[in-house]
Amino acid sequence: MHIKHLLIALIIFLPGCRPKYANPHIEIQTSLGDIEVELFPSQAPKTVAAFLSYIDSGFYSNAVFYRVLTDDNQPSNAPKSELVQGGIWRTNHRKAISLPGIPHETTKQTGLRHTNGALSLARLAPGTATTEFFICVGDQPGFDYGGGNNPDGQGYAAFGRVVRGMDIVLRIYRQRENDQAFDPPVPIYDIIKL
Repeated sequence: MHIKHLLIALIIFLPGCRPKYANPHIEIQTSLGDIEVELFPSQAPKTVAAFLSYIDSGFYSNAVFYRVLTDDNQPSNAPKSELVQGGIWRTNHRKAISLPGIPHETTKQTGLRHTNGALSLARLAPGTATTEFFICVGDQPGFDYGGGNNPDGQGYAAFGRVVRGMDIVLRIYRQRENDQAFDPPVPIYDIIKL
């Protein structure tokens, strides 16, 4: 009986058996380098669960960063924002539009904010977000609940933050663009769990 308890204790406490991180980490593997992101399932459980299910399903193999917002490419009378946006909209549009929307978890509910390096979901109406995501370049309070960047005031669903590779995000941000579209898009080879 004591040996059984000892074996269980050893299995629980072996270094290889413990999770590497308290929160899940993912890696966005791009043609310009890799970006490591920490996800926050305790604050945004539905968003994180959906995103991880897309990774498990292999949706992000052959995705792209395809959109960029800078101070220079937005109307002067609109609230400004800075970000890079990616996903499968350009590479697997049929899959992107076939998925059910994720219930919208506002920043008021989660306590997360659209600060520099925040990972968030792109959407139209609340509850329509699926595979498309963006990374904030600089603090973007207009994307938070009640912010001015979305007419419905619900903001976007932040669910992670870059912990390594913000220099890669900035390299992507500085790529050639035409009317908010990267020209050419920046390849995402895959997104993997770490």
